[in-house]
Amino acid sequence: MTYALPPLNALRAFEAAARHLSFKLAAHELHVTPAAVGQQVKALESRLGVQLFERLHKQLILTAAGQAYLPGVSEGFRHIADATAQLKPAGTVLLQLGVHGGFDLRRLALAEFRNAHADIGLRVLHPAGLHELVEGKVDLLIARGVGHHPGYRCDRVSQGAGVGDWLIAPEGTADCPEIVSFREWLSALSAEMPHANRRPRLVGTVGS
Repeated sequence: MTYALPPLNALRAFEAAARHLSFKLAAHELHVTPAAVGQQVKALESRLGVQLFERLHKQLILTAAGQAYLPGVSEGFRHIADATAQLKPAGTVLLQLGVHGGFDLRRLALAEFRNAHADIGLRVLHPAGLHELVEGKVDLLIARGVGHHPGYRCDRVSQGAGVGDWLIAPEGTADCPEIVSFREWLSALSAEMPHANRRPRLVGTVGS
């Protein structure tokens, strides 16, 4: 059976905006800009030929069509989330890695990591941010920023100062074997690559 579905990103933008009744809050949840959420929703409305929101001054209101559409879309996402949660990556220990939206996952050589660490079941949430780490949705996070977060171990992923990519883990679990294995994996990637094509390298630790 072929399902006639709108683009997933547009549906996610609509569902988040409808729950929050705010493009700004939806953007924070989805790790994009409010303008991007607005564009996705507008594209969805154009595709469906139906207006889903009334856009008033500093206020977002669902139309009757939007109210009717939201429960089915939300339920669909719940089913997908539940089905995904039932899947367990191969490995005796599950490691959930969050990665910020601007990071190219190809830099991590994830398939090679899984092959080299058969005992670790690696699952990736992309995009993800600090609130996913704080809420326990991920165990480890590659985030963009300055790397200073009290209560967390922060390792620079690449050379340089100021804003950059950091590997962040709660201090209480930062030395767990599976997290240490991933941290060492990032360092090894850099050592194995020529300088011109160097992959991420952990170059320091910021303690708080």
